[in-house]
Parts: sequence; C-alpha cells; structure tokens
Amino acid sequence: MLNAWKIYMLAIISFLVGTSEFIISGILDKIADSLGVTLAAAGQLITIFSLVYAIGTPILMALTASLDRRKLMLYSLGLFVVANLLAFLLPGFGPFLFARIIMALGAGLVVVTALNIAAKLAPPDKQASSIATVVMGFTASLIIGVPLGRIMTDAFGWKSVFGGIALFGLIAMIVLFFTIPPTKGDKPVPLLRQLALLKKRKVALGLSITFFWLGGYSIAYTYLSPYLLSVSGISDSLLSTALLIFGIASLIGSKFGGYSTDRWGVSFTLIGGMALHIVMIIMLSIVTNSLMGVLTILTLWSFAAWSSGPTQQYHLATLEPESSGVMLGLNQSMMQLAMAAGAGIGGVAVEQVSLASITWIGATGVAIAMVIVLVLSSSSSSSKIAQSIKP
Repeated sequence: MLNAWKIYMLAIISFLVGTSEFIISGILDKIADSLGVTLAAAGQLITIFSLVYAIGTPILMALTASLDRRKLMLYSLGLFVVANLLAFLLPGFGPFLFARIIMALGAGLVVVTALNIAAKLAPPDKQASSIATVVMGFTASLIIGVPLGRIMTDAFGWKSVFGGIALFGLIAMIVLFFTIPPTKGDKPVPLLRQLALLKKRKVALGLSITFFWLGGYSIAYTYLSPYLLSVSGISDSLLSTALLIFGIASLIGSKFGGYSTDRWGVSFTLIGGMALHIVMIIMLSIVTNSLMGVLTILTLWSFAAWSSGPTQQYHLATLEPESSGVMLGLNQSMMQLAMAAGAGIGGVAVEQVSLASITWIGATGVAIAMVIVLVLSSSSSSSKIAQSIKP
C-alpha cells in the first residue's frame, strides 16, 4: 500500500500520545516525592487527564470538523508538544497539573485526527487495518513507552520523559508537514447536533459497547499485578515477564482485529473476540499456581481483548459516515470514561468483596457488551431486509 509508511508514522505519533497519558502510573512515586505531594494527590493527575480528554475531545472535534485534517493534526500536535515542554520546564505541582490539562486537550485531538487521516489514506478494503495500525501504536505505549519512561526517569529524572516526548513530537510535526497531503475534513457538525447523535439508538448502543467492553477489561487489568501475585501465584521475579507477554499479545490482537474486520466483518470479529475475552478472564480465576497455564490464559485474554479495539473504532466510524470524526471523538471520550469507571468499580470490588472477584465482575461487563453487539447486529440485519423488500 502506497501510504502504508504514512500510516505507521501516525501510529508512532499515537505511541507518543499514549506514553504521555500512561507514563504517570509508571512514575507516580517519583512525581510525588519530587513535588512533595502524597501518592493520592499525584494520582489525581491521571483522573484530571482522563476527564479533560473525555469531555474536551468531542467538543474540540465538533468545533474543528471542517478544518483540513492535515492542518488540524499539525495544530493539535503543536499544542501537545507545548504542553509537554511546559511539563518539562515548569516547577511545582500546580503548573504541572495545568500542563497535563493542556496535554489532554492536545492528545485527544491528535489521536482522533490520526485515526481519521489513516482511514482516509487507506483504500476502502484496508480502512479497518489502517485504523488498527494507529490503535496498535497507542497500545504499544503501555508495553514499551511506560517501561522506557521508567528507565529514563531512573537515569535523568522524571521530567526528562516529557522533554523527550516534546522533542520527538516536534520532529513528527516536521515530517508530517512534508508528507501528509491536505485531507478534507468532515461536514461541520454543531456541538448541539453532535450531542444529538447520542439520541440515535444505534449510536447510543454503539458507544455503550465501548463502555462495557473496555470497562469490563479495566476492572481486571487495573489490578492485574496484585492479582497475579496474590491469586494466580506468579512469583515477583516473573511478574515483569508475564506483563510483557500480555503486552505483546495485545499488539498482535489489535492488528488481527483489523485484519479480521476487513476479511469477515464487524459482528463476527466483535462477538468472537468478546466471547474469547469472557472465557479467558474467567479461566484466570480458575487456573492458579501453574506458570504455563496462567501465561497461556494471559496471552489469549490480551489477544482477545484488544482484537475488539480497532474493530469498534471502525464500527462507530461507519455508523455515521458523514460524522466519522465526531464519532471517533465520542468513542475516545467513552474509552477514557470506561477506563476511569473500570478502575473505580475494581477498587470497590477489591475493598468490599475480594481481589479474586475482579475477573468475574470484569467478565460481566464484557458479556453485556457482547449482548449489545448482538442486539445492534440483529437490528441492522432487520433494517437491511426491510429496505430490500421495499417496492
């Protein structure tokens, strides 16, 4: 594919954005010590980022809907670079919190615009695969970006991470300026009409799939490390290996999800992936004190969970083709809210029930998502049949 390398460039940018979001959890103790705040206070940096990202992204996407995608990408990436530079230069907790707010606004625009451009650069039969590649870059930040950020923090201090992201972001802006062609934006969608999309049954159901799928996943994933140590019986020395395998499987699953969607369609990929997701997350609670058994389940769980990512992005973009940018923005917001809700519900479950309960509660969330997929798929099929028999 002629534009393949451009799409991989967008995936690298998605990787930078993902690293800027997820790195906080990897260096939380260093930030708290450096800024003289508690871990709980430092943890609010994650909450604030997710909320600003969730609320700000659809609003900004609506306001910039008609803007050329290339220009929007450069502007939003520029905002993201400035925010990381502020995080690197400004002292104190308050200024860093301010930088994180600006960073979240830029990050949401960058990711949604990258997904939008990737879909437009790809031929019709490769759109899902192209979206999967960009999603894969975001996913890779969990596996590669966070560990690298921890290494940089140990060597040069935690602020160096944001300085490095700003530098690479600036380089990416220069490359994009010379390589990405002007790309027409969507038809302008006023903010009220954007919110009105939520009144449409298929849109509301489509977004609820994201909420329950990723929320169910997050309930278990947020507490995966203590779960593996306390319930699964993985030794502390093997934990990093288990998490690395989990991460690699998520990359493969993300790529496979795009391929499967192009080859067999949205419904088959989502239902198949979620069914395997549910089975594996339940199996994790059954198989304990068997290293190979637990690693096999982790691999299949991660593969299944992330095979749904690009498929769901593509699915939502096709529900309202004239408002694909808005739909992708709403989905990004829903993903952030789902992760926040999953972490919160998981925390309550650990405190009020037990650590072992998170797999069953998480599986319930994914099961609800799968039922919604079936309902939406059935509704879509009935609509097509009705249209085909019209005189």
